Amino acid sequence: MAFPIQRLRRLRQHESLRRMVRETALSPADFIAPFFVVEGRGRREEIGSMPGQFRLSIDLLVKEAGEISALGIPAIILFGIPAQKDERGSAGLDPNGIVQRAIKAVKEQAPNLMVITDVCIDEYTNHGHCGIVKDGKILNDETLDCLRTMARTHAAAGADMVAPSDMMDGRVAAIRSELDQAGFSDVPIMAYAAKFSSCFYAPFRDAAFSSPQFGDRQSYQMDPANAREALREIDLDIEEGADIVMVKPAMPYLDIIAAARSRTLLPIAAYQVSGEYSMIKAAAKAGWLDESRAIMESLLAIKRAGADLILSYFSKDAVRLLH
Repeated sequence: MAFPIQRLRRLRQHESLRRMVRETALSPADFIAPFFVVEGRGRREEIGSMPGQFRLSIDLLVKEAGEISALGIPAIILFGIPAQKDERGSAGLDPNGIVQRAIKAVKEQAPNLMVITDVCIDEYTNHGHCGIVKDGKILNDETLDCLRTMARTHAAAGADMVAPSDMMDGRVAAIRSELDQAGFSDVPIMAYAAKFSSCFYAPFRDAAFSSPQFGDRQSYQMDPANAREALREIDLDIEEGADIVMVKPAMPYLDIIAAARSRTLLPIAAYQVSGEYSMIKAAAKAGWLDESRAIMESLLAIKRAGADLILSYFSKDAVRLLH
């Protein structure tokens, strides 16, 4: 028998044929675009550690939202940066807070665009932690009251989905109960179910001025070494009422995405975080890799691993490259 019978290169010889047998494809509907919103008007502040990303005032956010919608991207997620911060993150609970007003403005101008909100107090606290602090300890159950209120005010402002990212135990059940009692039973929860304590968040913390002022977040975010624990976290959030579960970061945790995909029928989101974005930008600027190819290859890897939805700062770039 002549060697070889199977020649896998046969299906790689022509671009049209490669497209015909391609197993994984990206579409605009896969993406959720993150935005940082600040007080004021006409404010467009480039984030030094995230080239091409900006802190935007609400008026400029609305313009970006219109562009996102026109590209066919179905959703954005908002992160608020208040004018004042305190120990409890009170600005994040204010019905007239920065994110609450941003939701209303975006929904007025782009009603078909899904507005998702980050539910966590770290951007609003003067200590930078995701929970209430007492004697240097992050208090779990006391923080749940803040998260309930924040989620309810976001829903009341018109948020289409809320996304708790704090990693407090029991927060999905607490938020689900609060939303249901307040008449928002149709508002889904996208839970940051497996959120690892990662160095890849550093540019985000620069963008949101949310770096912890003492200690770190290892008492509530996950140990990067633990895969089985990640699946337990995902299972618990599903039991508590999550409609979508998220793995964060994405590329360093593709194995977690794949394991979650084989475990649940729920939609899975993955967050291509700020550090992943900034590494590609920096390497491309240095001439070490092709930026467009790196963007698409990284996003394809996340989709191939099993993610249905991808939160990415490259959302606009990726959709333009798809056209």
